[in-house]
Amino acid sequence: MMPAATRNAPDRTARIGFAFIGVLLIAVNLRVSFVSVGPVLGNISSDLELSSAAAGFLTGLPLIAFAVFSPVAPGFAFRLGLDRALWMSLLILASGIVLRSLPVPGVIWAGTALIGLAIAFLNVLVPSLVKRDFPMRVSQVTGSYTATQAAFAAIGAAVVVPVAQTSPAGWRLSLGIWVGLALIAMAVLLPWLRRHRVGAALGAAHATGPEVSYRSPWASALGWQVTIFMGLQSIAFYVLMAWLPTIEQSQGVPATTAGVHLSVFLLISVFASLATGGILHRGSDQRLVSFTSGGLTFATFLGLALAPDFTLLWVILGAIGCGSLIVIALSLFSLRTVNYPQAASLSGMAQSVGYGLAAVGPVMFGGLRDVSGGWTLPLLVTAGIMAVLAVTGLLAGRDRVISGSA
Repeated sequence: MMPAATRNAPDRTARIGFAFIGVLLIAVNLRVSFVSVGPVLGNISSDLELSSAAAGFLTGLPLIAFAVFSPVAPGFAFRLGLDRALWMSLLILASGIVLRSLPVPGVIWAGTALIGLAIAFLNVLVPSLVKRDFPMRVSQVTGSYTATQAAFAAIGAAVVVPVAQTSPAGWRLSLGIWVGLALIAMAVLLPWLRRHRVGAALGAAHATGPEVSYRSPWASALGWQVTIFMGLQSIAFYVLMAWLPTIEQSQGVPATTAGVHLSVFLLISVFASLATGGILHRGSDQRLVSFTSGGLTFATFLGLALAPDFTLLWVILGAIGCGSLIVIALSLFSLRTVNYPQAASLSGMAQSVGYGLAAVGPVMFGGLRDVSGGWTLPLLVTAGIMAVLAVTGLLAGRDRVISGSA
């Protein structure tokens, strides 16, 4: 008779493979539906007669939702179970994408808010899913899904304008097509919900077990170190996304070249995420890679301020740094916790504060530019923030976990 372990091996491999596909399907939905707004924002503003302030608020609304709703995600998963919470978040996302694209006055705001809510939940819960299903491969899986979401964000930014220009529905269709990605993920993951039909994955099935007993990261110094690391690396990415093309153009770089540089940034960050996922688990801790990646972003902003003639070099260093940092930050949610409910709690905490800083960072950067009349001051200030990021990486990267006691 075939041993039970041998019989179960193919089933276990199939389950792991399906879980990995599920993570990647969720990942393709994490950025594309909101980063695709920027390229057609002018069309939206003209069609809906939005002021510059209103248009800016429209693009910033998802980040605000990330900050507000991220702490709610662990409780949402506790009540529904992790798998059901993820599937329901995809349903909310699909609903928001459709609502945003309808030719009905005012619904673009409600749809955008729903998109922000859904992605906030998905952002928080995916690291918990990785902690549960891939406890020995956290960094590799995190690197893969981070690269996937970045790649689809780049694709979305590239195709949204051509779709808007060739369709009578214009920008509404170019933003609405992304509902297809959410529907595909929902369809593939629907059978997966039966896996945890008996009891909620984070709730009733383990209500009396030790797995739901954990120390809140809000009361942990290590939890705050991870949170600050997440927030500061978010500032680096979103400041560069918001201001890099403008900085380059003000320094004499043609608009087309600045656009190419941004594409290069996104492409390199994909490979940096994959590489970081592959090496993050090799050492005894994550201090060296965290400090080095933070140092690259420090060099990026310092270089843009003091040696603007080497812009492409700074773009490449920034892409490597940012692509690495997001993988490190997301991996730390699992690496610094004792179980996946605690990972969800830390993820909610860190992403709430992190995206709050991400929303403030570009505004602060622009304000410093207005005050100083140039880019040197905001770039130097941001370089100083990146130095703090590198030091925080040394603390958050130590080989320890938040206490498991409640």
